[in-house]
Amino acid sequence: MDRVYIAGVGMTPLGKFPDLSVKQLTRMAVAAALDDAGLAMPQVEAAWFSNSRQGQMEGQNSIRGQCALRSMGFESIPITNVENACCSSSTGLNQAFAHVRAGLVDIALVVGAEKMFYPDKKELMLQAFRGGWDVHNEAETTRLLLSLGEGVPMPPEAAADSGLRSVFMDIYAALARQHMRLHGTTQRQIACVAAKSHWHSTLNPLAQYQQELSTEQVLADRLISWPLTRAMCAPLSDGAGALVVCSERALGRLRGERAVEVLASALVSGSSRDPDDLSRHLGRVAAQRAYAQAGIGPEDIDLAEVHDATCFAEILHVENLGFCEPGGGAAMAERGDTRLGGRLPVNTSGGLVSKGHPIGATGAIQIHELVTQLRGEAGKRQVEGARFAAAENGGGFFGAEEAATVVTILGRRMS
Repeated sequence: MDRVYIAGVGMTPLGKFPDLSVKQLTRMAVAAALDDAGLAMPQVEAAWFSNSRQGQMEGQNSIRGQCALRSMGFESIPITNVENACCSSSTGLNQAFAHVRAGLVDIALVVGAEKMFYPDKKELMLQAFRGGWDVHNEAETTRLLLSLGEGVPMPPEAAADSGLRSVFMDIYAALARQHMRLHGTTQRQIACVAAKSHWHSTLNPLAQYQQELSTEQVLADRLISWPLTRAMCAPLSDGAGALVVCSERALGRLRGERAVEVLASALVSGSSRDPDDLSRHLGRVAAQRAYAQAGIGPEDIDLAEVHDATCFAEILHVENLGFCEPGGGAAMAERGDTRLGGRLPVNTSGGLVSKGHPIGATGAIQIHELVTQLRGEAGKRQVEGARFAAAENGGGFFGAEEAATVVTILGRRMS
């Protein structure tokens, strides 16, 4: 099977852009990725397009990729639409990786583009999140989630109504309380993760938020769903990311000297398990499969981007990726291991909580950061000597865990 590389990456700044359309965001990211790879549009043989909101928010169903990419000038190539919640564009990369590895195409394009901010549709913006869990089983799922943190004492303000919010903030709050119950994790440790990521984002000119916050400032921010404050939660974001994926034999036609190898891509769904049995968490299963594909282990990884829709999730995901023992993720963050300059920097981009979280584009944007790092082009946030990197990108929710997760492992191309 062919070795697979990412030869070009591009992304837009992330933020709230009511005047930009999905088509415009797509054009910006794709143009940047093609230019980065030294690639002309007619050289692209297939494309995967990811978006999760345009159908509900604009009524643009079924052919979103064709609308966005053909309007740019892509014609006659196969365009596949991918919707897999927050891991949509990582799933697109998984499919492009498989196609190139099998020799079906030599050059593929993966795009994620999302508009989440519609100032005239604020209630619908938040209602859209409910499609990311089983709408036919909401009552049972809610009961399960509330039971996860039973026995964890909560302050009186935890019962107050904090207003409109994504249902996923309540989900992550329940998972955080479960981690508190099982491992003694504290709200302050969770805030340490957020403070680290907000600092990282000040070094990323494309991040939605670029303001440093202390642990105390994170804790003092408005409560969303206890133990999570606003500074611990990802914002609504607009933005796009694009990746040029290619075979080794195609590198000679591109700027191949800066290519980064895709060593593994593992896409999994969840399983029926005891909610407290985190050894079978789908994130851990995906990581184990990815390491087996890549032929390396967690001890070889130099940096990671993980799916921190709330910063508690980073704690869980570094455990699932094997960077510490189960229950050790909070202490790892508190020690500073995951900060730039630490043992294993995590979310050097600022993570979803600070860089931004445009759902269908999030996975591609994680890969953009890791490719930039492995090329040695990350500037002030560069992880020196980075050779191997991992991305964990989860999506949706089913039962007691995400509905789908992708773990991708990248390696610096050695001359």
